[in-house]
Amino acid sequence: MSMSKSQIQSALAESTGVSKKDVAAVLDKLSDLACKEAANGFVVPGIGKLVLVDRAARMGRNPATGETIQIPAKKVVKFRVAKACKDAILGA
Repeated sequence: MSMSKSQIQSALAESTGVSKKDVAAVLDKLSDLACKEAANGFVVPGIGKLVLVDRAARMGRNPATGETIQIPAKKVVKFRVAKACKDAILGA
């Protein structure tokens, strides 16, 4: 099961000796900054990078009717996990 926001705040507060309120403020500001800068690429050192990617138009299928439909091109936000993070989680 994944950690909740308050569990992350508690864990960071305990390990750094910073108040939970200050940790919450930093996480909120980090989130705001990541959303604003995602179009330019936003790196969280040691974890990964948020990037804006152009997705080409393609043909798809309506699962309810089986009808073929045209899916338009669009921009999507992706998160690319850093190699160091992958290696730490999965093993080298």
